[in-house]
Amino acid sequence: MAEKKSRGKGSGNSEFKTILKQLSYNKLAMLGAIIFVLELLLVLLAPVISPYNYEEMDTTAIRQTSSAEHLFGTDDLGRDILSRVLYAGRYSITMGIFSTLLAAALGMVIGSIAGYFGGWVDNVIMRFLDIIQSLPGLLLSIVLSAVLGPGYINTILALSVNGIPGQARLLRAEMLKVRGNEYIEASQSINCTKLRVIASHMIPNSISPMIVQATMGVANMIIMASSLSFIGLGVQPPAPEWGAMLSYSREFIRSSPHMAIFPGLAIALTVLSLNLMGDGLRDALDPKLRR
Repeated sequence: MAEKKSRGKGSGNSEFKTILKQLSYNKLAMLGAIIFVLELLLVLLAPVISPYNYEEMDTTAIRQTSSAEHLFGTDDLGRDILSRVLYAGRYSITMGIFSTLLAAALGMVIGSIAGYFGGWVDNVIMRFLDIIQSLPGLLLSIVLSAVLGPGYINTILALSVNGIPGQARLLRAEMLKVRGNEYIEASQSINCTKLRVIASHMIPNSISPMIVQATMGVANMIIMASSLSFIGLGVQPPAPEWGAMLSYSREFIRSSPHMAIFPGLAIALTVLSLNLMGDGLRDALDPKLRR
């Protein structure tokens, strides 16, 4: 028994190393990973590296363009935009990550139940997911945010509900492929519990596409979180958030475009890096494309 466990663990480590090796061949994916990791470090270290507090006002530098004192300039209240972009990233990126993780976890539970049991259980779950997916994603998030109220936690909950159907359907489709494999029948023949069959055999062999979708899902969640903050349903002032900063700078777009350019570039760069990572992971997890 100990030998089997050891071999399984080694096999898992070997597969992980293979994926990393395949990912390293993709230069664009590595570039995206480097950019995203650097962004994470910058926003996590914002209290240490930001030149000013995000609420600090300098009345002598109202709507100032880029300078040695304020690299990204200042807004109409004299607040340093670089500091605000760094602090805002802590909200935008973490909302994207946590909402995607929550959606993936709930989607995994729902999709595994539908994929394993099939029949009327599968039909009921799929019809319920059809109802959710019949609504436009952003509209559903807006409605949920309006019901729950604005705020950091409520925004994460509203976004995660929107991502559950896609994750559940993807895992269900993969589990339907592996449900009839011999190792599943073997585990059932030795009286493994349904929970153990699902958790130990079916999910590990079906989860790869979910990893790719989750990586790209973070980018989509960041855009949607910024959209909610843009219309006043996300993170509330005085806390900065990229979408809220864009919304706030609308009336100054002609006279002080730098107020909108830098938070917009932060969103674009983050989404681009995550999409590049997602493309690379998809190729790395596809056995047909391995070198």
